[in-house]
Amino acid sequence: MKIADFGWSVHAPSSRRVTLCGTLDYLPPEMIEGREHDKQVDIWSLGVLLFEFLVGYPPFEAEGNTATYRRISRVDLQFPPFVSEGARDLISRLLVKNPADRMDLGEVPNHPWISHYVQTQENEDNNDENEGNKENEG
Repeated sequence: MKIADFGWSVHAPSSRRVTLCGTLDYLPPEMIEGREHDKQVDIWSLGVLLFEFLVGYPPFEAEGNTATYRRISRVDLQFPPFVSEGARDLISRLLVKNPADRMDLGEVPNHPWISHYVQTQENEDNNDENEGNKENEG
């Protein structure tokens, strides 16, 4: 599955930006604090999106924009008890204040929490194919 939103996309030869744009809940600390930013903002957004898919609301949601900005800037990340340790670990590696310390996008598919579910799905797909072949044999 691939997800893309080009609504605020910009071609920047230097790959460095200083403008603030986007959905508040998905903005990383460097954008909120007015610092230069690059493609690492997408890693942050992936962490926010993953949290929201699992929990049903954004990780830094608060009453009012100022409180939300504060929670993002502090990386005030609080997980509900039902979020597994594996999911917490992955999200916590994506939602890191220092962009240079965030997990590299290429590492995400190899994270144990992701690998577990990809492997499980592959096994289910293979079982479905085997069942279909047995039916065709009979």
